[in-house]
Amino acid sequence: MKRYAHIVEVKADQIETYKALHANTWPEVLDQIKQSGIRNYSIHLRQMPDGKHYLFSYFEYVGIDFDADMAASAADPKTQEWWAVCKPCLIPLPGISLEECWASTEEVFHCD
Repeated sequence: MKRYAHIVEVKADQIETYKALHANTWPEVLDQIKQSGIRNYSIHLRQMPDGKHYLFSYFEYVGIDFDADMAASAADPKTQEWWAVCKPCLIPLPGISLEECWASTEEVFHCD
């Protein structure tokens, strides 16, 4: 199992939309997440002192080929449709494309 965390800015006027989408995540998207070997997935929201809002995601990957599983997920039509409604809520960090959207982070500490 490997842990992954990502961060992205969320548009202030889209926070409630983003929350509503994730309060009613489409079952097909949830199934695809599980089929991709992702477990213990959560997204957290935080407003920073500069007034910007950021989403922080965390998940555990339990599969054997992360790149292949993520490619399969990205190719899934329902997942693509989901991203099409979610991505307009987001602002990628500098140097991150809208296609990639979420910036990867480096784990520097973990304690079970």
